[in-house]
Amino acid sequence: MNPDALRKATPEEQFEEVTRGTVDLQVPEDLKKKLQRSYEKGKPLIIKAGFDPSRPDLHLGHSLLLTRMRRFQEFGHTVVFLIGDFTALIGDPTGKNTTRPALTRDEVKTNAETYKQQVFKVLDPDKTVVRFNSEWLDQLGTEGMIKLASRYSVQRMLERDDFKKRFRDNLSIAIHEFLYPLLQGWDSVALKADVELGATDQLFNLLVGRQLMKEEGMEPQVIMTGPILEGLSAKLVDGKIVGDKMSKSLDNYVGINEPAEQIFGKLMSITDDLMWRYYELLSSMPLREVHELRAKVQRGEVHPKVAKTGFAEEMAARFQGPEAGRKAAEDFEKRFAKKELTAEDLPLVELSLAGAEKLPVIKVLPETKLVASATEARKLMAQGGVRVNGEKVTDPKAELGAGEYTVQVGKLKAARVKLA
Repeated sequence: MNPDALRKATPEEQFEEVTRGTVDLQVPEDLKKKLQRSYEKGKPLIIKAGFDPSRPDLHLGHSLLLTRMRRFQEFGHTVVFLIGDFTALIGDPTGKNTTRPALTRDEVKTNAETYKQQVFKVLDPDKTVVRFNSEWLDQLGTEGMIKLASRYSVQRMLERDDFKKRFRDNLSIAIHEFLYPLLQGWDSVALKADVELGATDQLFNLLVGRQLMKEEGMEPQVIMTGPILEGLSAKLVDGKIVGDKMSKSLDNYVGINEPAEQIFGKLMSITDDLMWRYYELLSSMPLREVHELRAKVQRGEVHPKVAKTGFAEEMAARFQGPEAGRKAAEDFEKRFAKKELTAEDLPLVELSLAGAEKLPVIKVLPETKLVASATEARKLMAQGGVRVNGEKVTDPKAELGAGEYTVQVGKLKAARVKLA
């Protein structure tokens, strides 16, 4: 516990920062009271956020929740990174119209370790408490599980949107799926959570936790949900950012394990309007400073590119380190802003022909990590987004023989390829 950190900002200042970009906040006055009490008594709040270890490869959209957790950490509060190793055996169907396949214990263990490696790119490992909900849910046993199930009726469970839609459309709902919100709610009881964080599609589950805490005679947790992050291609339409959510399948994402230069380059490609959306949701810059920077850009005192460069470097540094972030910014300026894209500056990827005379370009591209798959390569080639030695390559059957090539995807990603 660090009392100094708890008092580095007033309760009002803390409230402004930790609630930025919030969609649902229940109840604002409760949160203000908790922050005030914490400030006066020097006792940190317990901030809970649960993660089912079923998607071990994270992108910028997943980091929204981690960023909010980090803000609480910076004010001295206790952040509990809860790995739902027990609940992952059920699988939360949130947003799905089918029963999600349950994970095995081995899959859960593997994914959990991968999660832990990635989340500390955002969270401070020295200030993060990592817990597994099997610690208390395994102990419920059959009797405890039945008692917990008796807390909610089927009618109340069908108030949850995805269950309601599946029931209306005559789609299967397995009985064990009703247990998930109750088990997530019981996590809050076990941890004595002051605040639980989640995405908007988790609202029902978070409310269950608040209700169970009331029934146990505890002060109920405040619940906070954040938005679903829009992908790189989103833009401003009628005063609102519109676009598909960030997704690897839509290739509109920034992976937190990507090289710094790719993170930087992708973020430099977004619109200025989307940049401010990302600044609010993801930047560690205080919200008031974000507003001041935006005002300066609007007045013409700061060029939009300068603001965008600052954000892109911050994200590259967050996930790959300050030195990598700085270098990515310098390299981008040299290669793209000054039109100095030279082969010597690019990473070299050496590939073996393995006895063949040539390799298809659609197989070469994924090996460079410039694209995720041959399918993506074929799509980009059809759109005219692939160049080899400066020449567009649109034929999906195009091949490369032995030699060294400069391969470019879009305006921002390039590599040298040596085939031998």
